[in-house]
Amino acid sequence: MINERYSRQILFEGIGGEGQKMLKESRVAIVGCGALGAIQAETLARAGVGHLVLIDRDFVEESNLQRQIMFEETDARDRLPKAIAAARRIERINPDVKVESIVADVNYENIEDLLAESDLVLDGTDNFETRFLINDAAVKEGIPWIYGAAVGSYGLTMTVIPGETPCLRCVLRNMPDPGSGPTCDTAGVILPIVAVIGSIQSAEALKLIVGARQKLHQSLIRINVWDFAINRTPLAAIDKDPECRACGLKRFDYLRGEGRQAATTLCGRNAVQIGRSGSNSLDFESLAARLKPLGEVAFNDFLLRFRVDDYDITVFRDARSIIRGTTDPAVARGLYSQYIGA
Repeated sequence: MINERYSRQILFEGIGGEGQKMLKESRVAIVGCGALGAIQAETLARAGVGHLVLIDRDFVEESNLQRQIMFEETDARDRLPKAIAAARRIERINPDVKVESIVADVNYENIEDLLAESDLVLDGTDNFETRFLINDAAVKEGIPWIYGAAVGSYGLTMTVIPGETPCLRCVLRNMPDPGSGPTCDTAGVILPIVAVIGSIQSAEALKLIVGARQKLHQSLIRINVWDFAINRTPLAAIDKDPECRACGLKRFDYLRGEGRQAATTLCGRNAVQIGRSGSNSLDFESLAARLKPLGEVAFNDFLLRFRVDDYDITVFRDARSIIRGTTDPAVARGLYSQYIGA
């Protein structure tokens, strides 16, 4: 017998009693429990998804509270890992949901194990390296996944069904270069766009779980809530590239570590070096302009130096960076994604 908790959802024609049972029996992985991931996790927990796998490498900070709806002042004060804080909130919201919280830096060595047995994967990440990893793993294993991104007042999302739709590499053949675009830490972000994109991703997830594939939006959606601009490109207009290295050729470069941010702890220097293969020369002027409001920035022809909080970040033309102030590669990778991007 279905709990009274879901009675209004069962009344909705698109779900009904059978759909509710399918939700209860489903297993969904959410990679990244920050802004988008928080919307997704809370929505799916309240909807009665039976098993949620929450994966995140970061901890809660005060600056998260403006847009990451699962977290509270006490989580930031205690610096709780986001996956743990999110799991505790879900236990308060709906104790019937089984939550598996994993505090881990997702990489090419562990992603396939982390996503194993999941029926669906949602993207709540903030960087393209992880998104390309998700794409490779999901396409390889035939798991649907829902891409999403939000920065400033702009966001976009696309649902990828391996074997049926274009994948992320059909749309973006290569990862954007570091420093080539804004991040939430350089351009800011407002909660309304997070809520819109996260809600679209969650709605798509519900459709997939209950088998309503004919109701998927089947497009690449771009939305700017400040200028109120909406653009929708049908996936039918995006060629499913037969030469795509992921869904076409099945080469899965990112699962082999190509394009990764290689992190090396520098002995005795309280620093970590981050490097990424295949990067073009950085535009220091545009990067400095984005970083200047956040900390102390200086650059010359060879390197850019940025100081923020207790960290000193030196970036070279080839996107290699030395991050002083930590010996933890996961912390360094997070800082690199926050401020350099991609």
